[in-house]
Amino acid sequence: MEMRRVVILGSTGSIGVQTLQVLAEFPESFEVVGLAAARSAGRLAEQVCAFGPRAVAVLDGETAEALAAELAARRCSPRPEILVGEEGYVSLAEHPDADVVVSALVGFSGAIPTLAAAEAGKTIALANKEALVATGELLLAALSRGGGRIVPVDSEHSAVYQALAGEPRAGIRRLILTASGGAFRHLSREELVRVTAADALRHPNWAMGPKVTIDSATMMNKALEVIEAHFLFDVPYEAIDVLLHDESIVHAMVEFQDGNVKAVLSVPDMRFPIQYALFAPERPANSFPRLDLARVGTLHFRAASCERYPALCLGYRAGKAGGTYPAVLSAANEVAVQALLEGRLGFHAVEDLLAAVLDAHVPVAHPTLTELREADRWAREEAARRIARAYSG
Repeated sequence: MEMRRVVILGSTGSIGVQTLQVLAEFPESFEVVGLAAARSAGRLAEQVCAFGPRAVAVLDGETAEALAAELAARRCSPRPEILVGEEGYVSLAEHPDADVVVSALVGFSGAIPTLAAAEAGKTIALANKEALVATGELLLAALSRGGGRIVPVDSEHSAVYQALAGEPRAGIRRLILTASGGAFRHLSREELVRVTAADALRHPNWAMGPKVTIDSATMMNKALEVIEAHFLFDVPYEAIDVLLHDESIVHAMVEFQDGNVKAVLSVPDMRFPIQYALFAPERPANSFPRLDLARVGTLHFRAASCERYPALCLGYRAGKAGGTYPAVLSAANEVAVQALLEGRLGFHAVEDLLAAVLDAHVPVAHPTLTELREADRWAREEAARRIARAYSG
């Protein structure tokens, strides 16, 4: 394989760190052209010294100054160009030397540079959910104009992507996304009243960042993944199901019209879908842990109900309604998760808050990027206002 040049948006987060671990496994195959983070200047400086990117981007000028000081103290050479803010993220996403852009910034801030990468015709290894959830129609149009492609990084979408390789779309009967159910999967709705954010961060299977781990416990991550799957694979919501799976070994399944089912399995380790996104369709050997089904012995599956996981069905509701609704759901959820992590919102109150924000929204059917930004802003303010009024204290 020819050397591929990579930009990682969100390099200091969980997906970004594991992407760099995969790149380190194959030093002859990849060159890191650019790295982007929000405010983690120290960790970003470590990555710069180890991988030598030509440019980096951070959220603000204060972080840029901190990063420059860290690089000077570590005597890293050569020093990369330091870019700032959304404009800096977009410049990295469009970098003329980049072949692959790993989109792993968390939240709506990751959607804008992902759109830029699509317009520039890049291969996008997509981990940022909001790019498809909030701007799905715009992103697909940008991909069509730019001539690039998306290879999903989420383990569920990666599994579907792999299962559909070589298969005609007309043969699909349904997609089945699996869900661990998060930290509280064996608790009833009544028992959720007593849980805390610290409890929710103890995921039984996966090592992920705090936002995604909380979303796993509420099942909002699966709600957003259903919307993503609709856009990624052009499958109606009625043909996308979610199945609880305790072991997180079967990542997704595709049921075909003839009754056959394809599943993709691995140990729960994000380096597998990350490597596939970087190499697809090639499958070079690696040193990652192997799946031993004889040792696992039994796999468990259960239906996921709206009564137990209301957030999951808010995803179906927003996705089917379309327009600005998915962007509003995603933005309100970001605010709710942050409030939960800061102790200003109870875990059991998250779904009611999100439903209330959706109820109050006046949608736009086929929004422009400006209208999506406005919907995102409105949802954040509406969620924050409701938290301050009804849930704090």
